[in-house]
Amino acid sequence: MKISVIGCGYLGAVHAATLASMGHNVLGIDVDPVKVEQLGQGAAPFHEPGLDELLQDGQAKGRLRFSTDPADAKGAQVHFLCVGTPQDKTSDAADLTFLVSAAEALLPHLAAGAVVVGKSTVPVGTVDMLRGVLAARPDVLLGWNPEFLRQGTAVKDSLVPDRLVYGVDGGRAAAFNPSSGGPLGVTAALDAVYEPLLRAGIPRLVCNFATAELIKSAANAYLATKISFINAVAELCDASGADISELSEAMGLDPRIGSRYLHAGLGFGGGCLPKDIRSFRAQAAGHGVTAVEDWMQLVDSVNLGQRSRTVALAEELCGGSLAGRSITVLGASFKPETDDIRDSPALDVADRLAAAGAHVTVTDPKAVNHAWRRYPRLRFEASILRALEGAELVLLLTEWDEYRDFSPAVAAALVRRPVVLDARNALDAAAWQGEGWTVRGLGTRHGGTQPVSGTSPVSGMRPASATYR
Repeated sequence: MKISVIGCGYLGAVHAATLASMGHNVLGIDVDPVKVEQLGQGAAPFHEPGLDELLQDGQAKGRLRFSTDPADAKGAQVHFLCVGTPQDKTSDAADLTFLVSAAEALLPHLAAGAVVVGKSTVPVGTVDMLRGVLAARPDVLLGWNPEFLRQGTAVKDSLVPDRLVYGVDGGRAAAFNPSSGGPLGVTAALDAVYEPLLRAGIPRLVCNFATAELIKSAANAYLATKISFINAVAELCDASGADISELSEAMGLDPRIGSRYLHAGLGFGGGCLPKDIRSFRAQAAGHGVTAVEDWMQLVDSVNLGQRSRTVALAEELCGGSLAGRSITVLGASFKPETDDIRDSPALDVADRLAAAGAHVTVTDPKAVNHAWRRYPRLRFEASILRALEGAELVLLLTEWDEYRDFSPAVAAALVRRPVVLDARNALDAAAWQGEGWTVRGLGTRHGGTQPVSGTSPVSGMRPASATYR
């Protein structure tokens, strides 16, 4: 099939490359000429494992190209709208400006019978609004196909998704009724797009537009609830002397609950989950569903509260004052395997520590180049070895494998004071304690280790090592 993908950011670039790998002829369109040129050279403008290889393969086989001109989409059978829907600058609602602009730019170039399919995460009712944009083209069909990609595993999530969801006019009943025309055409078109996945047994759900619009936000809201719940319980563990790691392990063995995302820590961030739960809250408020509105407000509050808790624990581990302390933060991206720093809990905490007077050095395997311009009062180091030199407190804030696996003995030789706040509860605490480290997590004291006492900036320190300079 000939397919266009409108918007080549995170979602669109991955989707375009994936469709090309399935054998389709794909054109990616974006308004940013720099991005288009980079993608055209087979390199993603962001870090995503496996994507560069997929881009290069698609272009080498002649199935994938990129353009800034919507007119190049002429003749495509299916057009996917993959533009961003960020949080509105003045409210919790989603900003649909880019989506509307993309649809309007595409409109003059649509062939009769073409199918326009939205993939962006949108509030319920968006399809009705887009119908107005496309009203002048009654010969064009409209569908919704929400995405469920996770940064860091997006290529796998696209090639082997958990499910496919089609939103069509009239829902499931109309989708397979030959007399309905439109919905059947949308369903058939999407079945042709995803034929290799359907043949492999990937589940497919056909539903009405409102359901398709709500699915992604509802899924993210539930995920955010699970994360915030275990983080709230971690605070109770801190207050009562319980251990959240042991508690969550026991809870996760219950098949009704499961262990995935039941891991206490600093909380979630990024460009999707926070804005999606706020949009979900705004949608609930708009429909008068106060239970969901209040629930999402609490989830958001608990999540943001983890950042304040982490700063407070850092201050406690520094003897009651952060002023003048040399602190190293491991991690800048909002999660491992991405260089995305949007709403990064790690950088938020690091900036708060600096605001309290600490001298903060941040390191990250991928995100340093994105972060240093936005956070001028932080010092950035690409090398973990240089970042650790002379540190009085180390905070693990993004659980990259490089940090999970880093030698605590090497780290101990570099710092001035072997104290680590593992805000992701990701380290092998026993191994670090065996090398003389005081280890503190969120919701666990790792076998009763206590924060180092004393308010002097040099209390409990040892001279910085010249090793590994």
